[in-house]
Amino acid sequence: MDVFAVVFFSLFSFACVYPFYYIFINTISDNKLSERGAVTWFPKGIHFQNYIDAFRIPGIANAAFISVSRTVVGTVLVVLSSAFLGYMFTSDTMWKKKFWYRFVVITMYFNAGIIPWYLTMMNLKLTNNFLGYILPAIVSPFYIILTKTYVESISKELREAAQVDGAGTLRVFFQIILPVSKPILSTIAIFSAVGQWNSFQDTLLLMTRESLFTLQFILYRYLQSSSSLSAIVNASSSSAAAMVAQAQTQTSIRMTVTIIVALPILLVYPFFQRYFVKGIMIGAVKG
Repeated sequence: MDVFAVVFFSLFSFACVYPFYYIFINTISDNKLSERGAVTWFPKGIHFQNYIDAFRIPGIANAAFISVSRTVVGTVLVVLSSAFLGYMFTSDTMWKKKFWYRFVVITMYFNAGIIPWYLTMMNLKLTNNFLGYILPAIVSPFYIILTKTYVESISKELREAAQVDGAGTLRVFFQIILPVSKPILSTIAIFSAVGQWNSFQDTLLLMTRESLFTLQFILYRYLQSSSSLSAIVNASSSSAAAMVAQAQTQTSIRMTVTIIVALPILLVYPFFQRYFVKGIMIGAVKG
């Protein structure tokens, strides 16, 4: 069984890692060979012109700024709101807490659909507005449930001792609940950050100003028009166009932008990995 487990999980890990490796080696290989599918295990004709040209694409720097901004701001607000609501739903002093908790949870199962959602966003003036990325995602029922379950596993004596000493609701939350809830908050943070970073549909539906486009939306557009994009990049970089091995192709554009978009979140992910199991499991089993 040990041998079987090692072999099985080694193959499973390889199946997870190889697609990223395959994309990366194709971005630094001869673009003509990559276009023909001749690069599978090792890079051939190594160069980094694809990345240099990709960063010359109009709007990509601003899109990166928008993606980073919405990820940071959105994640911080989601974590704070989820932690605070999860804490309040365990507090005996909250008015009608059972009603409000069920009111929040029921939104996990029912929604009005895209058209009513868009009309609501339009009436709230959130189209072509950076807040359109932030406000709709602040209250997440799933994250609130996770936080509430975790807070319930924290000893009530901690809160009661602080309240006896005169601490109010906000002071108990910031000085007692937040410090001891780091595992679940870190888990929520990485889930929210990945969701914010990878989201492109809200840009597609809400934004028409190019200054508010995100990296993922640019990737979506490039995948739809990679042929014309490769011509634009080649025209804007005469030195690269003169070199056949480095001339941009549809494949090189798609793969290079994919790496640029995926790399930041891949670098952040390992730092939160150690919190996942602890954050999800603590409080999941009662008693």
